[in-house]
Amino acid sequence: MSKLDKKINELFAGKVVRKDLTKLVKGNAVVPTYVLEYLLGQYCASDDENTISEGVERVKSILAEHYVHRDEAQYIMNLARNKGSHRIIDKISVRLNDRKDQNEADFANLGLKKIPISDSIVREHKKLLSDGIWCILVLSYFPTDERDSTPWRIESLKPIQISNVDTAEYKTYRKHFSTEEWMDFLLQTMGLNPDEFTRRSKLLQLTRLVPFVENNYNLIELGPKGTGKSHVFSELSPHGILISGGEVSKAKLFVNNSNGEIGLVGYWDVVAYDEFAGKSKRTDTGLVDIMKNYMANKSFSRGTQVYGASASMVFVGNTDNSVPYMLNHTNLFEALPKDYYDTAFLDRIHTYLPGWEVDKLRNEMFSDGYGFVVDYYLAEILKELRKEDWTNDYQTHFELSNSITTRDKTAIMKTYSGLCKILFPDKNATIEELTELLEFSIEGRRRVKLQLQKMDETFEEVDFTYKLTGS
Repeated sequence: MSKLDKKINELFAGKVVRKDLTKLVKGNAVVPTYVLEYLLGQYCASDDENTISEGVERVKSILAEHYVHRDEAQYIMNLARNKGSHRIIDKISVRLNDRKDQNEADFANLGLKKIPISDSIVREHKKLLSDGIWCILVLSYFPTDERDSTPWRIESLKPIQISNVDTAEYKTYRKHFSTEEWMDFLLQTMGLNPDEFTRRSKLLQLTRLVPFVENNYNLIELGPKGTGKSHVFSELSPHGILISGGEVSKAKLFVNNSNGEIGLVGYWDVVAYDEFAGKSKRTDTGLVDIMKNYMANKSFSRGTQVYGASASMVFVGNTDNSVPYMLNHTNLFEALPKDYYDTAFLDRIHTYLPGWEVDKLRNEMFSDGYGFVVDYYLAEILKELRKEDWTNDYQTHFELSNSITTRDKTAIMKTYSGLCKILFPDKNATIEELTELLEFSIEGRRRVKLQLQKMDETFEEVDFTYKLTGS
């Protein structure tokens, strides 16, 4: 065990797992990493080999007995029928049946639809009303002769996520790690081997976490395939949702005018668009207009009402050409669908992550070291830090050029704030380390602005400079 892994286990005992265990237990279960690590965290959060070995077998047993594979749905239903009830792991979503005046649940893998669920469960776990969440629940079977009645009942339900974390403890323990150790620890938490990454490439990876720690943060990453662009947003947190860029409507994303039901931005911390690029993709121009307002003002109007939300927006996709070609002949946004190839929309982007700099993932780039159970760090700690406003902290040490517009300044401040929360939650950083983060934050916004200038000559050049204030 490495020196770093020993320190991790000493300070965060019970909150970390060995990252190669996920592959050992996953098998053919199509289930997010955070679900698997939730279970591993219950039984394998140790550095004792016997405990780990026994825990892995226990988790495998739980998955075998309770995780619902779609091709085994009939077997599970018969099992529940014969036993009277059965505990299962499945993704559940809820919709209101206004004709029956009751909430009803749909099971993603089991295939059951419109199963009554108590209002108290829905009130306690509101995300059930969006695109659904992974849960451990007890499904019961009661034979009935009543017409239009179902024999299925949900007895109890528990979302797969940790209920509470201690951010004070987390911030206190940060001081026991050097910045390099902390970066490596976070990379291992993401399942990556820090030995395979340079300091800059580590920073690029960690920037993918900023939307989880900052409200209303807008990030775009375009680059080649196979670099793990979408993995962070689909696998590592129950507070983010990944949707296909072409499969979203105004009603699904914001609010359904027919029933007043709030869309995804009302339930999730991060809404990420996968496969966002593609010039020929058809998009809803009305949706783009609503998104422009939301990304700038944190609000949207549908019908006669105005709504507010804090969800961050992430856009990930593949580029069609090399960077030199784009810089010489077009611009770095050339691959976007026509309706999103709009300077007003793109001006709302806070940072452009250069996906072409991110290495394609190879086997040796995955970690077998220790990292937080992702639900502990990537989900709950980032969610708690999201409640803190650090956007003006840069003023303690830096002063941005007066020529930088308010929108540019906001973008830089939010990226800087997010990276500081991730890397220095205890606010104990050197001026050199903070300068590195500020310059990186400026770079991400400058990349957006330079492309806008190429697309529209009315965008003026900006002096992205700063000076130390001496504080």
